[in-house]
Amino acid sequence: MADIVIVNPRFNTSFWGMEKCMGLLGKRGNLPVACLPLLAALVPKHHDVTILDENVEDLDFARLGRADMVCVTGMSIQGTRMREILKEVRTRGVFTVAGGPMATVEPEELEDLADVIFVGEADATWPQFLKEWETGQHASRYEQHEKTDMTTLPQPRLDLLKSQHYMFGSMQISRGCPFTCEFCDIIVTFGRKPRLKSTQQVLAELDAYYREGIKIVFVVDDNLIGNKKAIKPTLREIAKWQEDHAYALTLFTEASLDLAEDDELMCLMGRAGFQSVFIGIESPDEASLRETKKLQNVRERAGTLIERVRRIQDSGLDVWCGMIVGFDNDKPAAFDVLPGFLAEARIANALIGLLHAIPTTPLFDRLKADGRLNDAAGSEAFGTNVIPLGMSPGMLREGLIRVTECSYSANAYFQRLDALFIDGGFKFAAHQLAYWRSHRLAWAKSCFENYVMFLVLASRLVHRVEDRGLARRYRAQLLRAFRARMFEPQLLFTYAVKTAMHYHYEAIAKSLSASAGGPVPESARSFSRARSRVTSDAGAIVADRTLH
Repeated sequence: MADIVIVNPRFNTSFWGMEKCMGLLGKRGNLPVACLPLLAALVPKHHDVTILDENVEDLDFARLGRADMVCVTGMSIQGTRMREILKEVRTRGVFTVAGGPMATVEPEELEDLADVIFVGEADATWPQFLKEWETGQHASRYEQHEKTDMTTLPQPRLDLLKSQHYMFGSMQISRGCPFTCEFCDIIVTFGRKPRLKSTQQVLAELDAYYREGIKIVFVVDDNLIGNKKAIKPTLREIAKWQEDHAYALTLFTEASLDLAEDDELMCLMGRAGFQSVFIGIESPDEASLRETKKLQNVRERAGTLIERVRRIQDSGLDVWCGMIVGFDNDKPAAFDVLPGFLAEARIANALIGLLHAIPTTPLFDRLKADGRLNDAAGSEAFGTNVIPLGMSPGMLREGLIRVTECSYSANAYFQRLDALFIDGGFKFAAHQLAYWRSHRLAWAKSCFENYVMFLVLASRLVHRVEDRGLARRYRAQLLRAFRARMFEPQLLFTYAVKTAMHYHYEAIAKSLSASAGGPVPESARSFSRARSRVTSDAGAIVADRTLH
């Protein structure tokens, strides 16, 4: 029996990590990386396996020094900390393993610190390595050439996670995306043919989350609807599971904008308990979208970007989005367009960041051939390794500061939030289902729990926020929401959570503004690297991706 420890390094504070508001929410981290419990499940039962996530607990290097094997997984944005951990563990004579997106796209950065490196998906190569390691016949590098058959994956070991410290759970239904976005490494790593777990696997994982007492689950698929025909039967079964469990789980996920073109799919997602969906809109400029081959966003017959976003909202799904600046087509004016677009779209939660070229992507190859990749110093200074075409790096940096300040001022943020949740009368589809009319007791229980959670969080926002001017603004916003939607406690709790999120966004925006003239802080670095903070793919050691 071997003592195997799987480590996820801490993330630096980032726009998407919600670190600044986790205390208000009573948690230490937003969600666990989905690979951690899957990796543990792939370890043979005769070994001891431990999961350590530095985002919710400090690492005890004395404990790591007693292990037979320490496995470190992470993204490029975690690269510095990955190297620190591996270096410290090796000084203690422990066998080290490295994997994940960092090892996949930049293996040379870790080769001198890891005894074994995994490249690509590792659902087959990880168990293979463990068998070979037991006999002393293992290789130093493993690369899985065949795409994983998702129906063969075991149920993740959720019991090994410290779930009480996370805001959300994370699960994966599919891998792969059919589209060809130039900046995205998903189609390189996971392919363009979406692969799904069986419905039985999905329901078993929902059961596991239910047993663990987890209330909110992020389905971390890069594009849940990549195969629309295949996902619909699964959504129908999830809806049945939710009815059998009084809609015990709130779900949210990522999807492509063509969701707006399928009324049946939007309806099924609402019935399945999905409340929010993150969509990569990237740019309101059609030329920039065409440049980056985000062609699914420029289908004229489907309507404008705004029309499609509103169609999804009208179906009862709250839209979050990602926006990128720094495409070749972008000029300085691109920064001034974004705040107005977000306001018209009524999207409160928008991640705005700079284009970044990930190794292995078509964008990286193109810019490298053109001599337009910054060295490390340039990347540190300006937050991206892309040398822009339509403006200077300094203009790009100044534009990022300006658009972040403008979009996440309290006035702009709450104007967008209120336009949808108060003035727009938005209603979550999951709360409008016929199910609740015949399950009054379950509805009353849900209402009571959400009233309590709303009041607790509202009290923390009013009394714990040190900036008293901001605390007074939060109080006014929460009162306005309560007066307008007092009979919809589920929506009120969501509003309070979004208010807490503004506290985090405000801190990130201030950090970025304070950096004027100096290096871009890690918290505001390239969005295309940081977006994966919340969307962690569970491809065994290749678990959470570097890019949407």
